[in-house]
Amino acid sequence: MTLSDDSPGSPTWRHAARTDLLRFARRSERPEGGFVWLDDAGEADPDKNLELWINARMTYVFALAHLAGTSEAQRLAEHGVTALRTLFHDDEHGGWFDEVDTDGRTADTDKRCYGHAHVLLAAATAVVAEVPGADELLAEASDVHQRHFWEHESGRCVESFTRDWSQIDPYRGANSNMHTVEAYLVAGDVTGDPLWHDRALAICERIIGIHARSHGWRIPEHYDHDWTPVPEYNEESPADPFRPYGATPGHAFEWSRLLVQLAASLDEPRPWILEAAEALFAQAVEDTAEDDTPGLAYTTDWHGEPVVRERFHWVIAEAVLAAEALSTYTGTALYAGLASRWWSEIAEHFVDDATGSWHHELAPSMARSTRTWRGKPDAYHAFNALTLPGLPLAPSAALTIGGEQA
Repeated sequence: MTLSDDSPGSPTWRHAARTDLLRFARRSERPEGGFVWLDDAGEADPDKNLELWINARMTYVFALAHLAGTSEAQRLAEHGVTALRTLFHDDEHGGWFDEVDTDGRTADTDKRCYGHAHVLLAAATAVVAEVPGADELLAEASDVHQRHFWEHESGRCVESFTRDWSQIDPYRGANSNMHTVEAYLVAGDVTGDPLWHDRALAICERIIGIHARSHGWRIPEHYDHDWTPVPEYNEESPADPFRPYGATPGHAFEWSRLLVQLAASLDEPRPWILEAAEALFAQAVEDTAEDDTPGLAYTTDWHGEPVVRERFHWVIAEAVLAAEALSTYTGTALYAGLASRWWSEIAEHFVDDATGSWHHELAPSMARSTRTWRGKPDAYHAFNALTLPGLPLAPSAALTIGGEQA
């Protein structure tokens, strides 16, 4: 399908939407250090502390934006790198705190793979953007991931530790490993060390090639200490923002896109990688794309029935990214058609014309909702959706973004 110059999803439309999004995202800069949680209007939410995942993601966004030629973006990326090296850093035990308050006091001392994966992603991207301090940040983030989170025996990453790394949480999670795959692919491209791609492949082989395949391509998100799935996890709290009950189709789309990028990065990709990417995508579409109802449900049960029907911005962002990646890799018209449909839904329902940012959560009626998310704390998913289509699938965007934006 050929898109007109200004139709939703076209390069012209995405460029304008990305400019608006970044204008909003700049408002998260905190003069004293780090990036704040923004409310719907773009003001700092006074009830929210500073979050590691937000600060790492915003650093990544501004580093990529700098590579795309956005003015002031490198300064903001440097602002983020500085916060990661100081405000969030544990000078005594190494690694990064998940949360600090606005006075710089530690609010959460556990060391979590999820946040550390985003630090690695931000650091590797900032190195390419030549952000001061990024090389040192990447060196430490790489060392921390290899010494603490990577578990050689299971071929996956563990979830979290106490502050001094002495006690490990028995919970294991697919979500943190998914973001680790993303970070490892970028780290491998930036450093040239094949170890990172090997480990990304190992994670995919186990969580997707084994567990998702054996569950009908619905991904078990939660596991015990020996990687036995716990399908009933959080059944009493199904709308948890990070550990919801059941299957999370948005993650199926995200894994699908990452698998395509992994395949594109390999000289001889194994056939199962594309098979899995297409199967995950197909099952997620079957479970969430309800006739002409816009948006995609957050979670389903193990039979594909929606549990949390709210529509999140990140889910449709990852859906359109997966469709674009599969369209590029396979040339199949189905994927381009779905991408076109979802771009139209994004433009009509998710883009906030008043601010340029995206509504983070909508009810099935497409009215605004706050069941799970409050405000607009995160530009990462929307920025990726507006940036990655049109770029080569490999190597990572940080190494190729300049050509598409010229």
